[in-house]
Amino acid sequence: MRARTRLAAAGLAAIVAPAAACSPTPSKPPVVGHVFTLVLENESFNRSFGPESKAPYLAVTLPRQGVLLTQYYGIGHASLDNYVAMISGQAPNEATQRDCAIFSEFSLAQPALDVHGQAIGTGCVYPVMVKTIADQLEASGRTWRGYMEDMGNDPKKERATCGHPPIGFIDSTTRREPGDQYATKHNPFVYFHALIDDTARCNSHVVELRQLKTDLASVATTPNYVFITPNLCDDGHDGPCIDHAPGGLIQIDQFLREWVPAITQSPAYAADGVLIITFDEASGRPGQDSSACCGEQGLPGQSRPPGGDGPGGGRVGAVILSPFVRAGTVSNRPYNHYAMLRWVEDQFGLAHLGYAAEPGLAVFGTDIFNR
Repeated sequence: MRARTRLAAAGLAAIVAPAAACSPTPSKPPVVGHVFTLVLENESFNRSFGPESKAPYLAVTLPRQGVLLTQYYGIGHASLDNYVAMISGQAPNEATQRDCAIFSEFSLAQPALDVHGQAIGTGCVYPVMVKTIADQLEASGRTWRGYMEDMGNDPKKERATCGHPPIGFIDSTTRREPGDQYATKHNPFVYFHALIDDTARCNSHVVELRQLKTDLASVATTPNYVFITPNLCDDGHDGPCIDHAPGGLIQIDQFLREWVPAITQSPAYAADGVLIITFDEASGRPGQDSSACCGEQGLPGQSRPPGGDGPGGGRVGAVILSPFVRAGTVSNRPYNHYAMLRWVEDQFGLAHLGYAAEPGLAVFGTDIFNR
């Protein structure tokens, strides 16, 4: 109980701290070979990690095993723009801010990326010139997979691999049903022509979550980069859920209790792994938190800021588990999704994409990797 009180106090103290601009963090990065990213939905830091959290495994147990990041921020509202930013460094545009109910082409306002690596325009499916961490990893000879819970459970709605609507069509995965609560908007990989135009490549890399337990059996079969998206119930987005499960933070805790040990007990994690658990954005409800950190910029030419009514996606927090961290650490340094992308790129010696390349953007340092 004392440990929970200390962690809650650290988090609540950070609530009143201003969202400072990020400054470079000098560090010698650990030799990381496997990064696991697990993204949850729509909760502010003090609801997820505060003393009244309905997810004690997330709020207390996991921070006691790893590092709690009290000043970690989403970059926009609603969901899709955050997921896109995590893998490409692209800022929210007027379509991704509305979760792309129609799976539309991205309409370019200029033919090339701008000086910040941004595609200027609006739309959902980015042209081939816009690359993701997936393209970078493959070009460097490394492996990756996106694991999407429930994808393909109803073949009338989406395929079992690389599931997405046809270009120009309404996204039918916004319709939940018992047994299939997959959401295209939480699968960022399918919003890039660089991937979906090669069907075989996409099918082999964007798969249903069940495949992960098989892949975790050995270091050789575990991808260097793993991106995990639970379904609309298990990620906390819905509550109650279409199948009458409780949803919300209660459901998140149940999901994490199954999947976190599956990852942390795997050979790849034990060898050189890092598991990052965070949320896409703070609550999307009325009065939502649209705060930002780290000098976040919007997309030039857009009429709305990234958070709709504010500069960012709000303070969501994160937990990092790894053999390279000291259990029970609390970091109050500010980070966001662009900073996470940049750190992942650094681990694999890759160039920085989009806003992950901004000068002065801090990446995870010795405040986290302290062991």
